Amino acid sequence: MSDIAPANEAPANEAAPEPAGDSTPDSAPAAPPARPIRPTAAGVVEGTLNFITLAARTTALTVAAAHLKEGMSALQRHMEGNATKARTLSEMCDQAEVDPQYTAQILEVSQALQRVAAASGELADTADQMEANARGFNDAHESEYRGIYEVVQAGQVRQPKPGFNAVR
Repeated sequence: MSDIAPANEAPANEAAPEPAGDSTPDSAPAAPPARPIRPTAAGVVEGTLNFITLAARTTALTVAAAHLKEGMSALQRHMEGNATKARTLSEMCDQAEVDPQYTAQILEVSQALQRVAAASGELADTADQMEANARGFNDAHESEYRGIYEVVQAGQVRQPKPGFNAVR
């Protein structure tokens, strides 16, 4: 290690120079500004259950299901392509009279990739159904409770918290 300190740092045995400006010995340096909190799906799930948060939760579920469906569809296409390539490679190895053990292993990989493609297709279908169900629930919830929510918000009477009138 070199004994030469960089120009912007003070040597280890000397105190760092005070920055220019009016600072007192007992004042702490200013903290960097806090980063704004980014809303996440997890943040939407927690909190009070009311008309707005339930709508936000079902919207978050709808978006997550759509992303899952797209990802699984892409995975399915990718795995099907890889399975086709592996099957072609197996056929080429068979024509080239490669050891049957290796040809069989390549064909087995192709079949495994095809199973992954099928499973990801099933998951994509399930995610599509989940997205449709979430949209249906959101639409039904909106049509059922939007009017009530707006009347309550426009009124001057303070309403009880959710669950107050629940039958026990």
